[in-house]
Amino acid sequence: MICFLIGFFQNSNACTSAIIGAELSPYGRPMLWKHRDTSNIDNKVEYVAPGPEGYGYTGLFNASDKLLKECWTGFNSEGFAIMNTASYNLKDDKVPEKDMDKEGFVMTKALRSCVTVDDFARLLDSLPRPMGVEANFGVIDATGAGAYFETNNHSYIRIDLKDSPDHMLVRTNYSHCGRPNEGYGFVREANALHLLRPAAENNDITPEYLTEVLSRSFYHSMMDKDMAEGTEDGWIIDQDFIPRFKSCATIVIEGCSPSEKGITKHAGKDYVMWTGLGYPPVADIYPVVEGPDGVNPDLRGTQANGHSKASDLSKKRRDEVFPKHYGNGDKYIKLSRLRNPEGTGYLQTIPKQNLSIYQKFRENNQSK
Repeated sequence: MICFLIGFFQNSNACTSAIIGAELSPYGRPMLWKHRDTSNIDNKVEYVAPGPEGYGYTGLFNASDKLLKECWTGFNSEGFAIMNTASYNLKDDKVPEKDMDKEGFVMTKALRSCVTVDDFARLLDSLPRPMGVEANFGVIDATGAGAYFETNNHSYIRIDLKDSPDHMLVRTNYSHCGRPNEGYGFVREANALHLLRPAAENNDITPEYLTEVLSRSFYHSMMDKDMAEGTEDGWIIDQDFIPRFKSCATIVIEGCSPSEKGITKHAGKDYVMWTGLGYPPVADIYPVVEGPDGVNPDLRGTQANGHSKASDLSKKRRDEVFPKHYGNGDKYIKLSRLRNPEGTGYLQTIPKQNLSIYQKFRENNQSK
């Protein structure tokens, strides 16, 4: 029973992510994408000012994190950006669970101190052991460099974006350099790759493709079909899709165009963190930019208990998609709330609104 409960808990804290090279974007910018799954369903976005601890940065936090100690994805003023996915095939020691789950602290340290991907490697080298982590950390910088660091308590293996012939890397909840056939997210990784490859072939992976297609897709690679299509009046079981009942955010950090001159000071001013809080298939997208005025108030933790308006709204919508609020109700999706003949489903209305947000922002920021 203990083993079962541990496995259930771990599988409930899962994410799907990707690092996309600038070569694959029509805008010529690298991207980090994190589709966050966690039991901490209430999230907020906040700006943290520079200070004695280091650079200023903007990031995603749990609503309950009043002191903003643990950032779960974000970017800083110098153009360094970071995210993570939990891994479950790297830990090779007996460090107790109470001393684990330090990834948010590590990412906060990184945002305060790192400018480049190499800086992050040096930070990991410097941290006391055991580090209290088992994770795939994904990072990019203003040169266009990117890498995953598959990291456990004592060591890491670095996988650089430049070494990928596809110019992209995808990670879920196992590490490619870890123990074979352990971990979670094998189907979700296959789902993401299936959806990414057609766009990659045309160098047409955009932030909106990641938030409006991947994070809202019910494609299932084992079935080789979109399970939400063609059965609008029925139900589907929530299993191995990219969006899950415990998905709480979809975020794309869009970097700047890589410069041959290297990193310029305050490169983060050209970054955009496209943010959807709450259950991604029903989430509204907001552009977030660097600086104290760069976060829309709807994303900030201004509500009771540190909640954000955007996250709370998405939770209400999610309750309609999962209308059985008893027993195993969180496993059953009512498809008519996503698609229906009247055209009022959330997958039929919200992406259109979000795409107009992307378009308007780009029209107003053509110089970037």
